[in-house]
Amino acid sequence: MATNGHTNDNGTTKRPIRIAGASGGFTDRQRAIHSLAQCDVDVIVGDWMSECTMSWHGAAKSAILAKGDSSERPGLYDPSFMANLTPALPLLAEKGIKLAVNAGASDTEMLAKAVEKAIADGGLTEKLKVAWIQGDEVLDVVNKLLKQGEKFENICFGGELKDWGFEPIAAQCYLGGAGIAEAFRQGANIVICGRVADAAPTIGAAMWWHGWNRDTDFDQVAGSLIAGHLVECSSYVCGGYYSGFKELFDGCENVGFPIAEVFADGSCALIKEPGTGGEISVGTVASQLLYEIQGPQYYGSDVVAILEGIVMTQEGKDRVMVTGVKGKPPPTTTKVGLTAHGGYQAEFHFLLVGLDLEQKAEWTERQVRASMGKNVDRFSCLKFTLNGYCPEDPRNQDVATVDFRVFAQTKDRSLVIKDTMEVPGFNRWCLENFLQSCPGATIENDIRQSAGKEFFEYWAALIPQKEVNHQLKLMWDNQTIDIPPSPSMELYSTRQWSYETKDPIPLSTFGPTTRCPIGFRVLGRSGDKASDANIGLFVREADEWDWLRSFLTIEKVIQLLGPEYNGKLVERFEIPGIKAVHFLLHDHLDRSYNATSTYDGLGKNVCEYLRAKYVDIPNSFLRRGRI
Repeated sequence: MATNGHTNDNGTTKRPIRIAGASGGFTDRQRAIHSLAQCDVDVIVGDWMSECTMSWHGAAKSAILAKGDSSERPGLYDPSFMANLTPALPLLAEKGIKLAVNAGASDTEMLAKAVEKAIADGGLTEKLKVAWIQGDEVLDVVNKLLKQGEKFENICFGGELKDWGFEPIAAQCYLGGAGIAEAFRQGANIVICGRVADAAPTIGAAMWWHGWNRDTDFDQVAGSLIAGHLVECSSYVCGGYYSGFKELFDGCENVGFPIAEVFADGSCALIKEPGTGGEISVGTVASQLLYEIQGPQYYGSDVVAILEGIVMTQEGKDRVMVTGVKGKPPPTTTKVGLTAHGGYQAEFHFLLVGLDLEQKAEWTERQVRASMGKNVDRFSCLKFTLNGYCPEDPRNQDVATVDFRVFAQTKDRSLVIKDTMEVPGFNRWCLENFLQSCPGATIENDIRQSAGKEFFEYWAALIPQKEVNHQLKLMWDNQTIDIPPSPSMELYSTRQWSYETKDPIPLSTFGPTTRCPIGFRVLGRSGDKASDANIGLFVREADEWDWLRSFLTIEKVIQLLGPEYNGKLVERFEIPGIKAVHFLLHDHLDRSYNATSTYDGLGKNVCEYLRAKYVDIPNSFLRRGRI
């Protein structure tokens, strides 16, 4: 059982704090908190929020407030959280395990009250104290600063907020872990947060446990930031989304949840829940490190972590040590996400089969556009895309079938208001050409997607931390504690350093090659931050690292992206300690998840697309086998 003490048995050296990651999003498995409470851990953390859910909850709350708020309304916090937490409450109380989560979304106080009620219903009021964090909802602050001339430049593609063309209805900024640390110092057992950063619960837990000074102990706090990043997406670091997944089929139905042991110097060791599938290896941990980073500096509200010196060491089965993180003072700003009504979107899908697919797609597009006539100009976005291909001599009809997608967005709801054929509009314009279709064209038998649904635009910018009213609320004594930003804050450039490799090695020195997918020997991971996509590619062997860093230039990645490259900035840096090259693709994802017109709205697919591209790989590498 965890002791929740700050020293080991002889009282001289702080033992590491054991922090378990229970959630990477609202879709995660519901058993997590109860399962992890059965492990030897001190704190359980979890991330239930994303840019997607920020918009969903924020827009819903805006609509409620416009009609007049009511205490009887449903809470706009994560709807799955209480079912995850409640079965674990007796174990948390019995073992003294603390919990910090960001499941509060847009109604943190309401969730905190729901947790307090569940504790009371379980007869645990004397054992579990609840606190919550306030200050992340900042629409009023944004509007005030706009009037004062603040530009709120978009950090992905530039431009000022005043020129966006949409009216913000919600704004949430990313708080750090200092409030969580203070909550634990004050005696809280459970801390409920809204939009704290994904890693903030881990930072707060480690700051509390080790007694770090947030104004000076930047290396240590930065180490906990990286530990938090590694466990914030739960099973990702244990083999989820891992490009070496074929080695992990045994137990893939129940990949474990991670536990980070964070040491007093900020280094950490990753392990996982025992008796589960997946693995903790340098590969799986490197994969998660590379997910959703933006450059060599990882910005948090509490600290800035430098990633280039990170080293990972396999210390045993399912145990990886992470060292080499360096820290810098926290930035004067934190990220803020703004949500606006974007309009309405609809899509229609034709199924095309067999030969001459591009010509069949062209035939269909010409007919639909002719039916729309001048109404084409009433759509803010109208895209026709052919997705998939028919292989030579297809083994069955299904593999010869592809999706021809018509995607539309408009501010005019009347264009997409119905999914029936009675009235002119998007659905009718697609359907009415059916009897003059190309050969083999079929429509899907469920056309509900052709009825317009509301979508939201998202704007990512920076807001001064000094303008954010970060507060801790202790529910057991109605106390409010202000959490001011650190006086050590520094101003950072919005653009990070980018570079090609130092002393590249001529590719000819690696010997004869074979043309094949780069993913035969290269692993990787990609993700999103608003409309930016990031890609990290890495290898396992030293000679492969020399080849990879020399081969993967910015120009080469642009070439491999092919028609997916949008002509915008691509930045590059390296993490030699994990043999990785990282690329940031600016504004690659078409406005981010809730508004995107692409399949890859979360940026998770672009890495696997690149891994499928053919390059010349040295035969000496290929003889080691295919990943």
